[in-house]
Amino acid sequence: MIVSGMQTWEETALIADIGKRHQVPIISSVTASYTPELVQLKWPFLVQMTSSSLDQINCTSSIVSSYQWRKVIVIYEDDMYSDSSMLAVLTETLRGHGAEIEHQLILPQLSSLSDPREVVRREVVKLLRKQSRVFIVLRSSVSAAGHLFKEAKEIGLMGRESAWILADSLSDLLDSVDTAFLSSIQGALGIKNHYADTTKVFQDFKGQFQKMFRSHYPKEDQSDPGIHALKAYDSITAIAKAVNSLGTKSSNDSVLLKTRILSSNFTGLSGHVSFVSGALSHPPTYRIVNVDGNRYKGLGFWSSKFGFSEVLGEENGERIGVDGSRTMKSSVVKWPGELKRVPKGWAMPTDSKPLIIGVPGRTSFEKFVKVETVAETNERKYSGFCIDLFKEVVKILEQNYTLPYEFEPYNGSYPDLVQQVINGNYDAIVGDITILAERTKYVEFTQPFAESGLTMVVPVKFDRSGMAWMFWKPFTTNMWIATGAVLVYTMLVVWFIEHQSNAEFRGRWKDQLGTAMWFTFSSLFFAHRENIKSNYTKIVLVIWLFLVFVLTSSYTASLTSMLTVPRLEPSVKDLKWIKRTNAMVGCDGDSFVKDYLRQVLELQNIKKISNQDDYPKELESGNIKAAFLEIPYQKVFLREHCNQYVKAGPSYRFGGLAFAFQKDSPLARDVSEAILTLTQDGMLNRLEEHWFALSRNCDNADSADETDSLTLGSFWGLYLVSGATSTVCLLFYVYHLFRKSRQLSGPFCDNIVHPSTDQSFWTKTAGIIRYNQNDKPAASLRRLTSARAAGLGVDKRGLSPKWHLVSPSDAAQIFDGSSQHPQLAIEMENVRLE
Repeated sequence: MIVSGMQTWEETALIADIGKRHQVPIISSVTASYTPELVQLKWPFLVQMTSSSLDQINCTSSIVSSYQWRKVIVIYEDDMYSDSSMLAVLTETLRGHGAEIEHQLILPQLSSLSDPREVVRREVVKLLRKQSRVFIVLRSSVSAAGHLFKEAKEIGLMGRESAWILADSLSDLLDSVDTAFLSSIQGALGIKNHYADTTKVFQDFKGQFQKMFRSHYPKEDQSDPGIHALKAYDSITAIAKAVNSLGTKSSNDSVLLKTRILSSNFTGLSGHVSFVSGALSHPPTYRIVNVDGNRYKGLGFWSSKFGFSEVLGEENGERIGVDGSRTMKSSVVKWPGELKRVPKGWAMPTDSKPLIIGVPGRTSFEKFVKVETVAETNERKYSGFCIDLFKEVVKILEQNYTLPYEFEPYNGSYPDLVQQVINGNYDAIVGDITILAERTKYVEFTQPFAESGLTMVVPVKFDRSGMAWMFWKPFTTNMWIATGAVLVYTMLVVWFIEHQSNAEFRGRWKDQLGTAMWFTFSSLFFAHRENIKSNYTKIVLVIWLFLVFVLTSSYTASLTSMLTVPRLEPSVKDLKWIKRTNAMVGCDGDSFVKDYLRQVLELQNIKKISNQDDYPKELESGNIKAAFLEIPYQKVFLREHCNQYVKAGPSYRFGGLAFAFQKDSPLARDVSEAILTLTQDGMLNRLEEHWFALSRNCDNADSADETDSLTLGSFWGLYLVSGATSTVCLLFYVYHLFRKSRQLSGPFCDNIVHPSTDQSFWTKTAGIIRYNQNDKPAASLRRLTSARAAGLGVDKRGLSPKWHLVSPSDAAQIFDGSSQHPQLAIEMENVRLE
């Protein structure tokens, strides 16, 4: 004997207990609330014509993740055979998709209630106190679901920003429910078991089923077979195949019959039929539907293999998804309340129930948040950077939806204010709230609108050390070396070019070196007086003087800046000095900073300071040696007291300043996007400039105290041009000198430049250098007789013709020594006159 046809899991479990005692196979098409392994252990003779509910849980979680909902409410009908294992699986699966179950609504069995509507209403009203508006009906009978949806619609849970997801226990029956049921779930999403309805086998079965159904229920409009009818047909097919395979003699063996049923392997009307652990082994394909009017429309398909897909294809006789995706398209979904976008899935504020926003009532720095009471009207006035920023955010959000809100001041500490959001007393916080790791576990922060960290502010002292060597600091060491190198090179080039033609650059070596050095150094101050003869030298000097002009101007400006800008040094260098001396420090007593100083920085001597104006008083009086401020406050403080206090030591970074919302609130994501928009369009900078403007006593509070030295990187181009110009002029001059020397004729030239054809290159070069060191020949040459040569001490070989070079110095000696050699002087004079 075989039993089949149960419609609820409670009926299935009851019959399965009987089948277990009598060892009778039981076939059920109802999805179990247990895992297949647990079902087999508890009811070994139960055969499930359904797949594991794990696939449906994964599908549900994928829908939640696709629309980025972070909190859901699970609703299911209780019965005596319910098990919490599947709910635990759903919890873990949702957590893997970044969502969580905020609340579980358990509906009692309606058969045990005298007034089911009142009981359901009382339970549904509890949902109004929850934030989530995403409802998952995991398991319910049609009658219980009818009461649920009707009451939910009446109290507004079927309105805008709500989303309902129906499991297959209800979605598979949408074809058979009445219009009143459908009208109460407008916009809901359903998960239906998909089956192929275009095959010839199905069409034949459909015709026979409709004919038989209409004969029994002529008043029913819907006569198409549903998934339960198909599974019932496949169950009978599996039984028939098992009986036929056993034969008439063994068909009464229930154990063997169950084994043959579980070994079935065929394609039925509902899909492929084969079993593992007493349930269908083939993973199902679900059709996602959307209730719209008196019917529903398909949105696509989901399978554990391919995810979401709009259409299905065939591969090796198996249905597969085309263009699978992890997200669903929402453009064709009709949402509850005729909403044109994806619902927030959250209890959005309304005019009757606005967003309650906590605002810090007492702050140390009132430029961020300030709460005042107007005496005439006794109304509160909220102002500050954070308030103006939030108002700009609301302007952006109202382009998509309205956001009614009310500010409420909170006069406690900042940690206590955050706790108020965790407890649900406030929906959000608008203020200078620091993002901390511990806080992110319990509240949802927006995108930071300001950096955050802890810094130490101390009084300044003027640094007078190093003033004696201040003249050296406008240039870096490399800059001084490069300047000296270019100066020396220019000096040598000028001397070499001017030496032959300019008498001011001749004389003894030390005189020539001194003249060249004096000329080059005096040119630094444009005080040189030596006359320049060569055009090459003039070109070199034009570039050099331009370089000198640029260098002296830059040096003067840099030195002036260093001498006029005060060099401020912190009176306390670092945290080690604070710890070593156990000096008193100050901080905001209403923030987390005090605990951070004690627990992390290990400071014990801490004084609470409640107002921004108290910090200068405490620091000037010496009651505290340093103040620990968060970076935004430190910037504001130094902008107002830029010449009196400086930042010292390292910064201890935090997550930034942001607004805080209840955990998983979708408003936090929208506000974050709005803050990014304000950042990109410059509004955030304009608000900062408005609220945190520089004090009149500060030219630039954020600038460095010291002027940087000038580096070689800023002037290497000028050095290159100067050096290249000097080198090119030197080469042209040498070339000109070489050509001029070749134009000299006769033995005189040969003895100077070409004394011998076998002389080396260096010998010839030395000759040109010696020529450049001497004047042009001023004395004429003549033949000397042997007698006159003997009188002058000349070798007798002088009788042969020979030319001699007379240098300017030798000529001077000859003329100066005319008293010793009068005859030679007379002859030289005669030669000159000739």
